[in-house]
Amino acid sequence: MRTTIRLNDSLLLQAKHHAASTRRSLTQVIADGLVSLLERERGAQSPRRVQLPVFHGDGTYDGVDTNRSAALLECMENGERQGLG
Repeated sequence: MRTTIRLNDSLLLQAKHHAASTRRSLTQVIADGLVSLLERERGAQSPRRVQLPVFHGDGTYDGVDTNRSAALLECMENGERQGLG
């Protein structure tokens, strides 16, 4: 549907810059903004949100510091040699 809206020059310029920097059309930026506002005021969740899968397990191996990639790599290499990987 087409409609006409009136925006002050500064807001329109900011919206155009934002659209260009996010590689979206001005129409899409305005539509996204309206959806966001309406959802926030209704307290609703966005229909664009997705349910992320959750994996259950025992976690990491004892003694593996997942913040150290070298320790993780070492564990993975040892696991492959032991038939665990």
